[in-house]
Amino acid sequence: MNGLAASRAELEAIIAGGKSLGAVDLLICPPATLIASFAAAARGSGVAIGGQDCHPKPSGAHTGDIAAEMLRDAGAVAVIVGHSERRQDHHETDAEVRAKALAAHRAGLIAIVCVGETQAERDAGATRDIVGRQLDGSLPERLEGIVIAYEPVWAIGTGRTPTRADVADIHGFIRGRLVARYGAAGRETRLLYGGSVKPANAKELLSAGDVDGALVGGASLVAADFLAIAAAAA
Repeated sequence: MNGLAASRAELEAIIAGGKSLGAVDLLICPPATLIASFAAAARGSGVAIGGQDCHPKPSGAHTGDIAAEMLRDAGAVAVIVGHSERRQDHHETDAEVRAKALAAHRAGLIAIVCVGETQAERDAGATRDIVGRQLDGSLPERLEGIVIAYEPVWAIGTGRTPTRADVADIHGFIRGRLVARYGAAGRETRLLYGGSVKPANAKELLSAGDVDGALVGGASLVAADFLAIAAAAA
């Protein structure tokens, strides 16, 4: 819940800086109020625009909610579903996240499905149990149009980050789980790491095994920081 009309200046800086990055995919997911204007500004630039959430149904009496079709109509090409803040603040279940992922597919959007454990779950040694359960319950029967983001909840906005080895371990677990369930599609699915990704740690985190990109939170609000992370990915 950050960003006003003036934030377009940061988007324009990202568009300008992204031209020199080479083969890196850049996606910005602003608040719903900015999607249409950001999509118009980014058209033809190579920077894609996405949404932060969607409702499972395409329309209806759901005041305040936004359908995946509405996001697509506004110019979005992707949507985040199951972010830890949605799971915590709005008590979203795995089944609800799965329904949103299916809605994204219905609307022709990429679904970025988020999974991750809390500090208490990590301390209890339950990371794999929690992430495995979320994967099983949140993913559709097909992986077409799916990106998965591992976001350890205890690292979001806290300044704490797992080690490169920690990230490689859990991403390897996720990859194995996907391959076991989906076969070849599981090997090709993009896995993102999210959780206090900053310019200072991006290169190390992105070099971990089975990490195909980053889901960037606070650092995405400043174009220079976001571009530095993108450069590390390049």
